[in-house]
Amino acid sequence: MYRMPEPAPMHEHALSNLRYIRETMERASAFTSIPGWGGVAIGVTALVATFIAHNASEGRLWVVIWLTEAVIAALIAAVTMARKAGKAGVSFRNAAARRFFVSYFAPAVAAAVLTLFMVRAGFFAVLPATWLLLYGASFVSSGAFSIPVVPVMGVCFMLLGLAACFVPFAVANALLGAGFGALHVIFGVMIARRYGG
Repeated sequence: MYRMPEPAPMHEHALSNLRYIRETMERASAFTSIPGWGGVAIGVTALVATFIAHNASEGRLWVVIWLTEAVIAALIAAVTMARKAGKAGVSFRNAAARRFFVSYFAPAVAAAVLTLFMVRAGFFAVLPATWLLLYGASFVSSGAFSIPVVPVMGVCFMLLGLAACFVPFAVANALLGAGFGALHVIFGVMIARRYGG
């Protein structure tokens, strides 16, 4: 005689539904419009800046070269991020994007203020470590609201920043190239392949 299978207990249905809701909310709470190919382009321009800055004969000229690179990188990031968000239908006004940008820009603003202070005081030698550490911190903090590879990239920047604290200035400039150049290229390719352009 055929018997109907026993229905699953109510608590199993509830747990399954809660799991689905939690996973959906986690996906919705992550800002995914990090531009992979934009990161590669930023890395290439940073490598060029590294070589130009290596030959700078004066501290302020070195700063101008790297700040020019920062402006170029910001423009590339803004355009490629907006393009990727537009294709995916992601708004920069949603909660995930707002949390990402607030946590990203807090260390970046600190870096800008410290840069101004250090340039005025002539402390050029500490700038590579400061930039790498705070840029890394911005990715570690904003990575909590983004794709998993973002905080890993931030930790790599911070490790380079730590190393820059203990090396001669020319080597610290090379570490800037390793971070803003090579790390952007490597992680940009990873992001483009795993999460789209």
